[in-house]
Amino acid sequence: MIVKVGCCGFSVKGGMKAYYECFKLVEVQSTFYKLPRISTVERWRESAPEDFEFTVKCWQVITHSSSSPTWRKAKLKLEGDIQAYGMLKPTLENFDAWEKTRKVCDALRAKVCVVQCPPRFKFSEENISNLKGFFGSIDRSGIEIAWEPRGDWNLHLEEVGRLCEELDLIHVVDVLRRNPAFIGDTLYFRLHGLNPREYDYKYKYRDEDLIRLKDKILGFEEEGVNEVYVLFNNVWMAEDALRFIEFLNV
Repeated sequence: MIVKVGCCGFSVKGGMKAYYECFKLVEVQSTFYKLPRISTVERWRESAPEDFEFTVKCWQVITHSSSSPTWRKAKLKLEGDIQAYGMLKPTLENFDAWEKTRKVCDALRAKVCVVQCPPRFKFSEENISNLKGFFGSIDRSGIEIAWEPRGDWNLHLEEVGRLCEELDLIHVVDVLRRNPAFIGDTLYFRLHGLNPREYDYKYKYRDEDLIRLKDKILGFEEEGVNEVYVLFNNVWMAEDALRFIEFLNV
């Protein structure tokens, strides 16, 4: 089993070049807010070592509604009906946004695209229908989709598991809080810290946390998992990720 460790963003002082010297994996965050030019991401790919891997966070216009604060922050200007974007609606607007996202993934040779849904994308028949309509229609071009549902989906993990199996999705979780509802060849974990509030990033992982993380991950090998992505997403992500790599190598 291969375990890949990195950070959500280039979180090393000194930027990309310094990051490449520390890690072989990054989850690109800027693509969530606003897609960069293809020429820009081609330069990122060219500047990285050949064995360096990018994963891409999906563009927010596909997952978040136009009333989202992150839309306003990004000052997005889009064509078509603004209400047709977001919430994984199987609309021409969302399909076009996916094609633009996919081209970024292709330019980076990304194997995984992370689709993070907001808490307001609740567990409902309408949103289940959207999931099936959207993921059942897009051209993935060999890209694996790692889906991170939030909010009340965590109360319906059995249904999450069924959807992931049916739609060929990787269920993204913080494995120190819960196990994935569906276990396939590849697992993808995003670690947000262990404060009482789930998405509170001001947490520094203790040695005992990282040992528990190692034990949980290695346990999936017995379930036939071939590849595990571990992405730290807390204030001290670079330091914690490097410490975790040391624990893995012991």
